[in-house]
Amino acid sequence: MKRFVGFVRKEFYHIFRDRRSLFILFGMPIAQILLFGFAITNEINNVDIAILDQANDVTSKEIINKIASSKHFSIVDIIQQESSIESIFKKGKVKAVLQFENNFGSNLIKEKQATVQILTDATDPNMANTINNYITSILKNYQQELNNTVSVDYQIVPQSRMVYNAELKSVYMFVPGVMTVILMLVSAMMTSISITREKEQGTMEILLVSPLKPFQVIVGKVFPYIFLSVINAVVIVLLSIFIFNVPVKGSLFLLGFESILFIITSLALGILISTISATQQTAMMISLMGLMLPTILLSGFIFPISSMPMPLQVISNIIPAKWFIIIVKGIMLKGVGIGFILKETLILFAMTLVFMGISVKKYKIRLE
Repeated sequence: MKRFVGFVRKEFYHIFRDRRSLFILFGMPIAQILLFGFAITNEINNVDIAILDQANDVTSKEIINKIASSKHFSIVDIIQQESSIESIFKKGKVKAVLQFENNFGSNLIKEKQATVQILTDATDPNMANTINNYITSILKNYQQELNNTVSVDYQIVPQSRMVYNAELKSVYMFVPGVMTVILMLVSAMMTSISITREKEQGTMEILLVSPLKPFQVIVGKVFPYIFLSVINAVVIVLLSIFIFNVPVKGSLFLLGFESILFIITSLALGILISTISATQQTAMMISLMGLMLPTILLSGFIFPISSMPMPLQVISNIIPAKWFIIIVKGIMLKGVGIGFILKETLILFAMTLVFMGISVKKYKIRLE
């Protein structure tokens, strides 16, 4: 029995000496519960909306102030004409536009009825439906407060219109998101074990004495996977079009270019993981746990980023999937050109350079 107790004590000492084991046992569960607890929410907060006030009267301004005072919405733009609505939606920041009809206040008093149109970006149908319900609730609350002061009931009629996805098909949200997740995880995992495999199989020495420069070795590792990942992307797009009837309103050439850029970014991230990992098992674990949860939770794929706490919103900016989802939705569902997604494209390009640069540096260190 003493031998057994001694053996168990030795195992405890072994675990406590291994920082990676302690991180897996205690760090990962804490990180996951915090991430899930703060990121997963059905509520919306600080959603950016725009106002088109064609009435510009006291009543419309009271409603606008009531919406602005709500924690759920942030009014970021006041547009002057209806033709600006499509352009502001294509920029991707504004998720809804509230349009007041001409003579809104006078119609409400004289005819006892006035109309407000709620236009919502339905590329994310769940969020669009929630936004519409929240705004309708605020309008009804204002109507109730107004009717408490008069003898004749006034009626504010909200007219909802879902832009880019009138039927609120959930597949319009899931196809770009799933495409992003698949390309990110497959590309990163395929490359994350490439250099670590060389170390474990003892073939790293061949690379050490080869005339190839570190940059050439890394590009050589990445290049075959670019071709294979492009095939994956083509298959996903074809299935989306012909099986799920998801439209591609923008340029297929632009979609292809952006997909290749994101694939290269993902592969560069995989190479970075590979260069800092000692074993294939470690590289695989970092790829799965370090990329899967952030990609799904912090990319805006399922849960709106604007509703998350500010620290998570900041962290989401370093998730490549966030920017690619914006690009794919913009091209496929909104038909935008490069001008509307230039910022996201440049961010992915910069991330690729950073990942590749760090990989080359880490590779050089391991060579010395």
